[in-house]
Amino acid sequence: MKTPRCITLGALIGSSLIVSAQDAPKRPMRPQGPPPEMVKEFDKDNDGKLSDDEKKSMREAMRARREARRKEMLAKYDADGDGKLSEEEAKKARADRRAKMLKKFDTDGDGKLSDEERAKMPKPPRRQGGPRGKPGPGGRRGPGGPGAPESPQDPPVK
Repeated sequence: MKTPRCITLGALIGSSLIVSAQDAPKRPMRPQGPPPEMVKEFDKDNDGKLSDDEKKSMREAMRARREARRKEMLAKYDADGDGKLSEEEAKKARADRRAKMLKKFDTDGDGKLSDEERAKMPKPPRRQGGPRGKPGPGGRRGPGGPGAPESPQDPPVK
């Protein structure tokens, strides 16, 4: 008598799990590849896709932009001239960046960003790496990984 009840109970639990799993909302697919504005900038043959040569050109341009940004940050914030930002120098750079963003997006002038003001801010570029900074496609230097800067614009901190 116990065996048929256990089998029936197991079948009911199993079928309810299947039904609840089917009702779960589907997560939207993340767009693959570079953003449309990047494709437009580097798609020299205007076919809507980046060929291997166009991808190489894009990577080189992005590398040059990052290096220029790094040099700009060092010129502005590297007070001791050692070619790296100390923790204090990096804090100053972050504080200046926050003040600049606040000045640009704080439309009501209250000194803080409301939900509406935050919604109007551009989204930061996606970084490679797995969820919550775990190693992923980008390797160990994903967000929060060892040696990774706090944000894409920050030079490495010594």
